Amino acid sequence: MDTTPQGAMALLALSHSPVEQALYEALCAATCGQNQSCVGSLSLRRLLELTGLGSYTTLRRARAGLVSKLSIDCKRVASDDGGPEEGPGSSYLVYGPEEIFERRRAAGIDPYPKEYQSHARGEGFVPALERVVNGYDLSRREAQVALCCAEGLTNAEIGDRLCITEQTVKFHMRHLFIKFGVRRRGELISRLLRHEDGVAVGNGSGRRAGPFSAPKL
Repeated sequence: MDTTPQGAMALLALSHSPVEQALYEALCAATCGQNQSCVGSLSLRRLLELTGLGSYTTLRRARAGLVSKLSIDCKRVASDDGGPEEGPGSSYLVYGPEEIFERRRAAGIDPYPKEYQSHARGEGFVPALERVVNGYDLSRREAQVALCCAEGLTNAEIGDRLCITEQTVKFHMRHLFIKFGVRRRGELISRLLRHEDGVAVGNGSGRRAGPFSAPKL
């Protein structure tokens, strides 16, 4: 893959559920960064504070998802199954995006969803990748349609690629226009592909978005 660290993180976010990505970001922030493997020890209570997730059950499910997707390794403490630990907590080995992709390839699984493979090469689509995972509250299908639109595909071609009807594509396009605050297809493509310093991604209302968060499933 030939993309920037930001593009790699966006592709990784698209392979996680929203709660998995929230936990992954919290683990990265609490350890040593996003581009190299690092180890940290955190209690469930502390992770709940960092992520803002609603329950320990949700947190455990997100952790299990990240482990199964080879994004992290976890050495759990005995109290982990009974409630929030009072001690140092479980140990986490957190991998950077490129490491995760290599781990997945070595295990014989796709590094990220197949529908995004055509957007993973080169830097041209990095702004679009970042924008579909930041601040616009897109569904996974809307993200797919947006990226196909950025490629210059017609509604019919998008439908053929995604195996949906042209009418369904138009339905998603209407939602994209609303969420991106545009009226025309050309404006949407320009918004998706525009390069900006720091890529300050908005939510259609001019508000700067927060950290990466995967589209809703």
